[in-house]
Amino acid sequence: MARGEAGKKRALVTGASAGIGQAFARRLARDGYDLILVARDQARLQELARELESGRGITAEVLVADLTKPEPRKRVEQRIAESHLSLLVNNAGFGTVGPFYRLDPDREEEEIRLNVIALVRLARAALPGMLERNHGAIINVSSVAAFQPTPFNATYGATKAFVNSFTEALAEEIRGSQVRLQALCPGFTRTEFQKRAGIREVRVPSFAWMTPEEVVDASLAALQRGQLICVPGWSYKALTHVTGWAPRALVRRISGALGRSFGQE
Repeated sequence: MARGEAGKKRALVTGASAGIGQAFARRLARDGYDLILVARDQARLQELARELESGRGITAEVLVADLTKPEPRKRVEQRIAESHLSLLVNNAGFGTVGPFYRLDPDREEEEIRLNVIALVRLARAALPGMLERNHGAIINVSSVAAFQPTPFNATYGATKAFVNSFTEALAEEIRGSQVRLQALCPGFTRTEFQKRAGIREVRVPSFAWMTPEEVVDASLAALQRGQLICVPGWSYKALTHVTGWAPRALVRRISGALGRSFGQE
């Protein structure tokens, strides 16, 4: 992986206080990266930073920011632009579950601002410097939800479809450079995401779950191979392959049935 100032690798991870973001932070610290940890929860970030710095010879900077709001987001953009990043992990995001017409429209807009607008703006902040240095990488955390409509999870699925399309388009724009891009598309992962979204975990079979560490390991291995779309887990790889070939109406019906099961009382 490419290096930043004074030969030191540096990564910025959003949504670093829990789940996949936290797993990225721990793995990257083990790999010798200096870190910039971004999330809203200052106490969690500070605790994580202390843990990561202990005995590893790396620095872990805490940057508290609500990326759904313009001013905090701009501070993160500025930090990215001046940081000579080796890696940006655009991980922050959330989902909402339920019939769209019943959901809070302000919360749906907030979901779009975090899952789409923040991701776009942070990628835009990182790319010029990476291209100038001709090295670096951006991992945009997407979802298997990107590959089909997701009734009862409609806004979330649509934001992740955007992430995949956006990442693929950027990869083509910078083809020929040494900057790498990845859309990471995990399935059900043992994080706080499900609880926050209102997904009833009891309805998800045990074999469908992955750990955040498994997702991160798959992502970084795929990045080394130059793989643009990373779907961790053979079952999810098979699912996305079948989804691509099945009639769209059938996929929509099955997805709707699953949405009712996971998110409705």
